[in-house]
Amino acid sequence: MTRAFLGIGSNLGDRLGYLKGAVAAIDDCVAVSGVYETEPVGGPEQGQYLNVVAELDTHRSARGLLELCRALEASAERVRKIRWGPRTLDVDVLWVDGETVDEPDLVVPHPRMFERSFVMVPLAELAPDLVEGWTDPADGDCRRLGDWDELEPETSEGIS
Repeated sequence: MTRAFLGIGSNLGDRLGYLKGAVAAIDDCVAVSGVYETEPVGGPEQGQYLNVVAELDTHRSARGLLELCRALEASAERVRKIRWGPRTLDVDVLWVDGETVDEPDLVVPHPRMFERSFVMVPLAELAPDLVEGWTDPADGDCRRLGDWDELEPETSEGIS
């Protein structure tokens, strides 16, 4: 078994509902960070994201995790029209212990994770060893809304 981390975000529709659905579908998920509401980084003007980081104890390779990410996004009917545009669900492979990948469609560790508070702040809850020495670039508000298991999807429409 290998420790791996996925970044999961949503800024369209029932944001928390999409996050909860994705995490529920990950059978080897062992922990989930708190839920953070964050400013979008890059791309067109759009609504705020809800973000979490999920920790997996998995037999999947980085490539297998990418396939899982794409399947989760497809199940949330993600539409890819504009790079860094709004989305129902965005799932990224952040880190896989002992594995480095540099291919056109997959780079692990994620090439921009250390530049993004919305990744590193929730990751710090689960893997402080991976964020040691990291400096927050203050690239937008990253506000903790609560623990993963205390927020309900029905309330996500009222979060702004």
